[in-house]
Amino acid sequence: MSLDLSRVDALVFDVDGTLSDTDDHLVAQIAAVLDAVPLISGRRATELARRLVMGAETPVNTAYGALDRLGLDDELSAAKRVIGGLLGRVRGQRDRSELHPVDAADEDFHDMVPGVAEMLHQLCDRYPISAISTGEEGRIRAFLEHHGVQDCFTAVAGAQTTPQMKPFPDPLYFAAEAMGVEPERCLVIGDTTVDMQAARAGGAQAVGVLCGFGTEDELRREGACLILATTSDIVGVLSPDGGRGSADPAAQPDEDAAAGA
Repeated sequence: MSLDLSRVDALVFDVDGTLSDTDDHLVAQIAAVLDAVPLISGRRATELARRLVMGAETPVNTAYGALDRLGLDDELSAAKRVIGGLLGRVRGQRDRSELHPVDAADEDFHDMVPGVAEMLHQLCDRYPISAISTGEEGRIRAFLEHHGVQDCFTAVAGAQTTPQMKPFPDPLYFAAEAMGVEPERCLVIGDTTVDMQAARAGGAQAVGVLCGFGTEDELRREGACLILATTSDIVGVLSPDGGRGSADPAAQPDEDAAAGA
């Protein structure tokens, strides 16, 4: 499957893991706890820790449920207490930001993924841009303002903005309407399977990035036309020729042919 650049009139970015850097310090703390649990170690512990952090916006019991499904309830009891405290602290910070979404001075914002701020300023002169997330809209807007990129965005869709969240296409439809384009003319850039699913459901193309929570295999499986190491790599993909042609994720430049040209 290749990316058809001639169909790209607008850009729709996920936030957590795509624009906002993941909380690697918290991930490392939780991974260290999980690493001591039977059947969970190394890469698996880190991957599970990242998913638990990603889910910290939902009740901590949801995170517990994810652990319970592994069938290691007894072994995980001590780990649950430690992890619950860590996730509870994160959720408390996010709850406070929802109550006071514009009080940026008191917010502990994540960093942006390296290169993203520069990328947004480059691309917003060429494309309308929107952000869609399962996070709270006020928190997203405050994050964008904190990093000085709020003016790059035409629309922001959060958890309560549309009747249904990703993986349903409602946020994509909302963003497309705000930008004045058809949903299928949008390019969705995200790091998780729900981003790919929302794009597919809305008829849009999707690019997966590996700087967040998803893996290459699962992103491709859910319909990613292209996989990039990090979000800002999209600048090189969106060529300045007006978006004519296609980008094939499997294609590599033919150096011999280039040398003979």
